[in-house]
Amino acid sequence: MTASLYPLLYEDLVRAALKEDLGLAGDLTTEACVPADARATALFRARKAGVVAGIEPALSAFRLLDPSLSITVKAPDGSRVNPGDTIAVVQGAARPILSGERVALNLLGRLCGIATETRSLVDRIEGTRATIVCTRKTTPGLRALEKYAVRVGGGGNHRYGLDDAVLIKDNHLVAAGGVRAAVTNARTRAGHMVKVEVEVDTLDQLAELLALKVDAVLLDNMDPPTLRKAVEMVAGRMVTEASGGVTPETIRAIAETGVDLISLGWLTHSVKNFDIGLDFEQG
Repeated sequence: MTASLYPLLYEDLVRAALKEDLGLAGDLTTEACVPADARATALFRARKAGVVAGIEPALSAFRLLDPSLSITVKAPDGSRVNPGDTIAVVQGAARPILSGERVALNLLGRLCGIATETRSLVDRIEGTRATIVCTRKTTPGLRALEKYAVRVGGGGNHRYGLDDAVLIKDNHLVAAGGVRAAVTNARTRAGHMVKVEVEVDTLDQLAELLALKVDAVLLDNMDPPTLRKAVEMVAGRMVTEASGGVTPETIRAIAETGVDLISLGWLTHSVKNFDIGLDFEQG
């Protein structure tokens, strides 16, 4: 089942992107050289193999500029496409299609890139119990869309923000005065619906944490043998998450240690843009 994305989560963002691109004078090039009555049929085409994500936010750029445009989606989110495949078709007045092209391609290329990379990683760990999850290392303003793209690619989401879970990291431990103090304070402050996770760097820290009541442990920058030992120590008493130093080449070995989650910041902050073209049909 494809992940859902409500228009309210992206309409303001797309409006802002269009305003940024159009500026105070509008699309000078298009208005200068394209007649107002010119018509066009434009095709979004994949230029490589991958997974589609973000087609509706991308197409909303055209709908905001001209609601009368006819838009047909050929490959909805979650579809696997090959080079040359048509993802969507936009028909109508040429001017708004040209003016919305870059905003639409920017959004679609980034989100398809995230979904495609996520799918590749999910395929690499097939048969293990691990789930690929993203982090809060997202592009400012694009978090909802980027996390959505991860779900479309078959992954899961970590926290959406600072307000939906407690994640006690190394600097929190220093500021709070240690693992026990930090966890005790968190349990006192957080409500009964709030999950608590603690980051540990060593098995000694993990042993201390196991004596406390937490929901998950983030096993930071541990090699596979250490991760395997950590999973054995936890013995199902909390969710185990591996993070740090994860690459496509190492992810299978990490997943085979038995961890529940593998989190990757680069999945959203450094993913390669997916190559998509918007081509006008001749004639």
